[in-house]
Parts: sequence; C-alpha cells; structure tokens
Amino acid sequence: MIDPFGRTISYLRVSVTDRCDFRCVYCMAEDMTFLPKADLLSLEEIERLCAAFIRLGVKKLRLTGGEPLVRRNVMSLIEGLSQYLGNGLEELTLTTNGSQLAKHAQGLAAAGVKRINVSLDTLDDAKFARVTRWGRLAQVLAGIEAAQAAGLAIKINMVALKGVNDEEFDTMLRWCGREGLDLCLIETMPMGEVTHREETHLPLIKVQADLAGRWTLHSSDYATGGPARYVTVGETGRRLGFITPLSHNFCESCNRVRLTCTGTLYMCLGQEDAVDLRKPLRASQDDTALDAAIHRGIAAKPKGHDFVIGRVAVPRHMSVTGG
Repeated sequence: MIDPFGRTISYLRVSVTDRCDFRCVYCMAEDMTFLPKADLLSLEEIERLCAAFIRLGVKKLRLTGGEPLVRRNVMSLIEGLSQYLGNGLEELTLTTNGSQLAKHAQGLAAAGVKRINVSLDTLDDAKFARVTRWGRLAQVLAGIEAAQAAGLAIKINMVALKGVNDEEFDTMLRWCGREGLDLCLIETMPMGEVTHREETHLPLIKVQADLAGRWTLHSSDYATGGPARYVTVGETGRRLGFITPLSHNFCESCNRVRLTCTGTLYMCLGQEDAVDLRKPLRASQDDTALDAAIHRGIAAKPKGHDFVIGRVAVPRHMSVTGG
C-alpha cells in the first residue's frame, strides 16, 4: 500500500476499545462519555480487519485503546492475531498503561508478543495519582515486573508535562537504566478538549538539549517503525526516544494508519479524514469491497497533521483513535 506521497504503509495501530481504567489529564476528560458497547466491533471483526491489512502489506500491528487490556476476552484476539506472525506479519505489540500486565504478561509472551510500550509519566505516587486521576503506581510497577519476568522488552512512554514531571527526566533515565528499560519522551498533542494543555506543553528540542548537558547522548539510527527519533544514553546503554509532533514534525516518514474500535480508519492522527470500514466488513464475507475501502483510505492519506499548541487540532480525544 503506497500513499499519494510515496510512503509505504506497513504499520497499523488498532484501538480495541475507547475505555480505560485511568483518566490521564492530557488524554481524557475526567467525565468521559464512552461509546455504547453495541457500537464496537466484535473481536472477531477486528481480527478479520487486521487480516485484511496484513494481506495488503501491513507488517507491524500495535493494539491500543483506551487501555487494550481492559477489553473483555482481548487475549483471544491477541492469540488469533499471533497466527499471522511469520505469515506476513513481522511484529505484534501493544501499548498499555500497565494496570493489567500482572495478569496478562505471560499470555502476551506466549502469543508471540516480544515487546510492549508502557505509559508511565512519573515515579512519584502523588503525582501519578494526579496525572492519571484513577491510577495506582504500585499496580503499574508490579505489571512491569511481571512483563520483565515473562521476557518482554519494555519501552516506557513518558509524556513531558511542564510544571508536572519536568524535574523527573533524570530520575526516569536513571531508573530505566537500572531496570533495563528504554524510555521515550512525548510532547502533548492538541487532541480533544482537556484542561491546562497549553500551560503544560513542553518542547522536547529544549529538553533534549538540556539532557545533553548532563548525559552522554549518542546519535542512533535505531527505528521501530514509529515516530520516535532515538539516541543512546552512554551512561546506561539504553535508548532514549523523542516524539515531537509540534517542535519537530515527523510526518515525512509516516508509515502508519489507525483503526478505531468502531471500524473507522483514520489516515492521520491529526486530521479528521476517515473511511468507514465497518459497513463493507459487515456487508459481505467476501473482502472485495473491504479491500477497496482500505485502498480508498490509503489514497486519501494527507501529507501531515496541522498540530499547533493552543488550538485543538481535532475534537476527538486521543483515546478514541488509539494514539
């Protein structure tokens, strides 16, 4: 699948649910209205859609939410998708808040998941409770420990928030070094109406320059197929990534599209253009119309997003699209 700008689309991010057991301040409103369960695709329908994308050239599949592991029976989907590993699919992974990892880590590893991303913005209990509203840090740390015991490689995703966790980057780097974890810092993205976004936005170009004054940051050509740009931290040997949708646009190398739990295909995180895949999916067991709809979506993929801090780029919350 080649988009209008010559980019090969080989990476699909799939939101299996819009629900989450946290209410992170930069991602969700505190009183979220979630989709009626009847509007969600079944797990079998999600697997069929993923299979279609794999057949058309997707090599990497990431499950997201909301929080993917709160979806009932989600392990049956993961086990079903694992059959495509080595049969077109090169990697099956997920992004999680870690709350359910203690329960599912062994099953993920058994299904062929090799590495995961865990969202963790602070190692301070009180701050963690404020940022997530509903989360418990000890539960997440126990999940990370279980994932390590299961043999999963882990990257920590930390959203950089001015005045909230901007004094903790060194602490997180040291902790990740001790625990054998990679770290990725992420700028806030102007999606959905959430509180205090403009006040907490922190350009990561400045953060990287600041860190370079205290840490030895070696340039790296490491890439996972996602938007992060990586360096290697000399003192720990671990990777440090930066996702910079505002201060350093990453659209020129975009190789991904996003599928929501209702079957809507978004070609860009920061644009509203979308294609309904649920209708052709349910109209026939034959995939001809479904494949045509997917190709229409790829043909309409825009050159990039229009993120500007201080202006909501799209009204949907991050949790709807799956990050």
